[in-house]
Amino acid sequence: MRIGVPKEIKNQENRVGLTPRGASLLVQAGHEVLVQQAAGSGSGFDDEEYRAAGGRIVAAKEAWNAELVLKVKEPLESEYERLKGQMLFTYLHLSGVTPTLTEVLLETGTTAIAYETVRDVTNKLPLLAPMSAVAGDMAPVIGAYYLAKVNGGKGMLLGSVLGRSYGKVVVLGDGVVGRHAARTALGLGTTAVLFGRHEERVSRLKAEIGKDLVFLLSTPENITAQLADADVVVGAVLLPGARAPHLVTEEMVRSMQPGSVIVDVSIDQGGCMETSRPTSHSDPVYREHDVTHYCVTNMPGAYPRTSTIALTEATLLYASKLADRGIEALREDPAFGAGVSTFRGFVTCPAVAEALHLEGRYRVFGEL
Repeated sequence: MRIGVPKEIKNQENRVGLTPRGASLLVQAGHEVLVQQAAGSGSGFDDEEYRAAGGRIVAAKEAWNAELVLKVKEPLESEYERLKGQMLFTYLHLSGVTPTLTEVLLETGTTAIAYETVRDVTNKLPLLAPMSAVAGDMAPVIGAYYLAKVNGGKGMLLGSVLGRSYGKVVVLGDGVVGRHAARTALGLGTTAVLFGRHEERVSRLKAEIGKDLVFLLSTPENITAQLADADVVVGAVLLPGARAPHLVTEEMVRSMQPGSVIVDVSIDQGGCMETSRPTSHSDPVYREHDVTHYCVTNMPGAYPRTSTIALTEATLLYASKLADRGIEALREDPAFGAGVSTFRGFVTCPAVAEALHLEGRYRVFGEL
């Protein structure tokens, strides 16, 4: 199969959809790998490494003119003309981006397979997990940066000074992002409050994250109470494929102390704060009700080398199946098939259809 790897063009997005090692394995399996010139440079992989792996360095048009296109982020408007019905394997987050992209995917008959909704045999999300882990590790550190007075914050250090703990991080959601964020917060030496919906998980969470973790059930009353003296609030809520619910209302944000920081990792799916709106690495924050909001939609792009390696390690097995078997790989494995968002002009992810009010254009993938 002919596999294309375009260069990412999203703001400050330096990741790439395939490492040279991944390219080598696909070439050894008999596939043709077309890598756009300088696609890997932002992650520290130069064109010569891809050539040595057996890949071919090409222009953007040729990288997109493939049966299977491997990317990191969703196509942007200038890339829509490149969509011509091929298989597209990438993060899509269609419920959280402009509906126009979904319309283009439908009109072009693109088989769009979203990393974030592919399942495994345990019903987990193996291709979302590595980037969620990176973003979770980043969130408290970013919050700490913007808490500095010189960066517009309240001047509270997240950490331990001579044995005394300072600061408080509130994390909404106990999935991969939330667990990593809470563990990083505790590692800094600050108080970490983690919200979840299952109280029976407390013992396991404390064993994984740290005995000093504070776990609370996610209720509006509990969240409101904890926001009153929170220094950093991390949004880590996920409903696979669907728009994130607003767990923090605008009124709750008003109640936060001036100079506090919100890091909304859920922003790819619309954000879990009512006051959140997408930002970029070149313009990462804004202030609303005197609270700094960091809502960058491609957080792991700040650490592209780590992120690209971790992403390819997760996606390569699935990409290989697509290259070997095409659409049949998705039909043979319903957990893999759960990643299909659009196929033959229909929306095949029910959460996307509901979020974008496209129920009339929804079909079950396995029935098409």
